[in-house]
Amino acid sequence: MTPAQKIDLRSDTVTLPDAAMKKAMVEAPLGDDVFGDDPTVKLLEKNAAELVEKDLAVFMPSGTMGNLAAVLAHTSRGDAVILDAESHIFYYEAGGSSVVGGVQFWPVADLHCSGGPEKVLQAVRPPDQHFAPARLLCLENSHNRQGGTVLRPDELQSYYQAAQETRLHVHLDGARIFNASIALDRPVTEFTRCCDSVMFCLSKGLGAPIGSILAGPAPFIESARRYRKLLGGGMRQAGILAAAGFASLQNIPLLKEDHRRALTLAQGLANLNHLKVDPFPPPTNIILLSLKEGKADTEDFLQHLESHGIQAIPFGKDLIRMVIHKDINDRDINYVLNTVSAYLKTFS
Repeated sequence: MTPAQKIDLRSDTVTLPDAAMKKAMVEAPLGDDVFGDDPTVKLLEKNAAELVEKDLAVFMPSGTMGNLAAVLAHTSRGDAVILDAESHIFYYEAGGSSVVGGVQFWPVADLHCSGGPEKVLQAVRPPDQHFAPARLLCLENSHNRQGGTVLRPDELQSYYQAAQETRLHVHLDGARIFNASIALDRPVTEFTRCCDSVMFCLSKGLGAPIGSILAGPAPFIESARRYRKLLGGGMRQAGILAAAGFASLQNIPLLKEDHRRALTLAQGLANLNHLKVDPFPPPTNIILLSLKEGKADTEDFLQHLESHGIQAIPFGKDLIRMVIHKDINDRDINYVLNTVSAYLKTFS
């Protein structure tokens, strides 16, 4: 059986706006956001700030810009930023903080694993003219490159305490923070109160076509808004996009279905010969899998999936990522399992 359309598992960024979201975009009241008079943007920012219990929020074109503006607002040139060596800010954001902000990254291996808060304390160097002064700790929840793993609120509190002991600000890259909240069935505010600022994406599993939110204290957001302008992110009649973002917040409860389908797919894949799924079970909506040694290589596997209408991405040496999102249904999951099973049987 061939699917009617491609089953796109590359990311939860590939989601498309539904009819209701498009209608909201068409009907949104508009103004000039740079002048601060777009009512739809203002409404989104107000609701987003309340959602994560921060003073204010600013609508950003992307999560990368949101994270960069946060780093710039928390630091000065020559400062150091402590973060996980596999974090999105360090791994995927083009070195923007160094290029634009002149800050130095101090990546720490396995910062999000056991003993992470102690690693924060160890990473902070004593005052010395040889060292860039550490000013900021960046955390990520859920963690993309660790397969959607989640830092629990009590764990976040331990990092926050370590940061306070060493006079570090804490920025949370919460691109998928609602996945973390849904996975543990805990209010998102239990996660966001353990940081000074938080960025979350509207354009991943929530389904908006563009946009992210950066939230934090009022003086911080005033600074971040200026950096948004500096980075080219000042938008005019942005209410068209903000309306989609506002509608996307209604999709937060649907993330539970993404997690359910991710578990179903992961269980099916783990039961097949020649495949390994790790972490298992998947904590949220991200599945990382690899072919066991001596079998078909990753490129051949991905090409086979593509020839059957399934898209996934390589994610490092011998590793493949699949991400479940709102545009994937149960029939798609069954089709993927049947396709992978048939392929692997040729190597038995």
